Amino acid sequence: MTRSLPGEPGHRVLLVEDDPGDVFLVQELIAEVDPGVRVAVAESVRAAIDGNMLADADCVLLDLNLPDTTGLDGLKQILRTDPGIAVCVLTGLDDEHLGIESVGVGAQDYLVKNKADGAVLIRAIRYAVERRRAEAGLVRLREEQLAAAESVRLERGLLPSPLLDGSTVGARSFYRSGRTRSILGGDFFDAVRGPSGIVYAIVGDVSGHGPDEAALGALLRVSWRALVLAGVAEPQLLPKLQEVFVSERHDRTLFTTVTTVAIEQGPSGPARALIRVAGHPPPISLRPGALAVTPSVGVPLGVVRESAWEPATVDLAPGWALLVYTDGLIEGRGAEPGQLLWEEGLLALLDEERDVPLGDLPARLVERAQTINGGPLSDDVAILLLSDTRRPG
Repeated sequence: MTRSLPGEPGHRVLLVEDDPGDVFLVQELIAEVDPGVRVAVAESVRAAIDGNMLADADCVLLDLNLPDTTGLDGLKQILRTDPGIAVCVLTGLDDEHLGIESVGVGAQDYLVKNKADGAVLIRAIRYAVERRRAEAGLVRLREEQLAAAESVRLERGLLPSPLLDGSTVGARSFYRSGRTRSILGGDFFDAVRGPSGIVYAIVGDVSGHGPDEAALGALLRVSWRALVLAGVAEPQLLPKLQEVFVSERHDRTLFTTVTTVAIEQGPSGPARALIRVAGHPPPISLRPGALAVTPSVGVPLGVVRESAWEPATVDLAPGWALLVYTDGLIEGRGAEPGQLLWEEGLLALLDEERDVPLGDLPARLVERAQTINGGPLSDDVAILLLSDTRRPG
């Protein structure tokens, strides 16, 4: 049971007591001090649980001497049913030690019958609720800390530092989570200089959202980097990555869209890019002007086991730059009512922002897309901007 915290703690009390005289006394003592406290009564723990009475209570006053329970069994049953409920137990003079033990089991406090007046009862009830609120707050803080730690681990897997030492290709990256999630999604990217000096880059997006998809995206990125560094031939990278994806995905309906780029560029002379697209938005060449690259688009990974992704070869002029991105950037609202931004809108933005330095361009594009969308983008956005460092822009 998930319990919401009461706005006015201690105004709804459930008294679990089978003695009519004790019931009358507790009700009168509470009413004298605070008539606004509503006291419901259950004659047994079973009646309280079966009647769903715990859900309507801020605090339970529990008599430990009930006909259907012995010792601390009743307290344990209540806490198993509703771990978030505040419980204050009532004991007799002869079993005060049970009150002490009950606090160790999970009760917030205990009171000895015939020793508590109305003010003591009210104070104990409200203190019990406040302590439970504090405990719940600590639990939630711990959950948030664990979620943040998990996000950091996923970030290390999804958002690496490009490994381009010794190459003449630069890389700038950008990532932003969608507005509906606080952790990373399944978008990933990487750029690595292979053993032969060719620079390889990838941007991908695992379908679905959540930590499982994020973990799968991190696995794909690490696997792709390992394949590149092991010297696997470029035509075999996507088939091998699909094998990993199919064997590791937790849901057979999942698929992954991917764009890969292989860039041959020496210290001088022309450069060339080999581009393959698997159901993913194609890259955009930024220089001399923004122009969409139009390779043959193959099916996403995980859709057809025997797939082929035909490459497109693009000659890159000196000072070239390539923008590779996930669809979260272009699936917000566009400038025209009822239309999404799409690739055409992105090209228009790039034309308007052509004087922005490359280092600032990814964040600027996301900022503009959010402005047009009227708020944060709903999907994750990953951007990898590759450029020629022989002629900095």
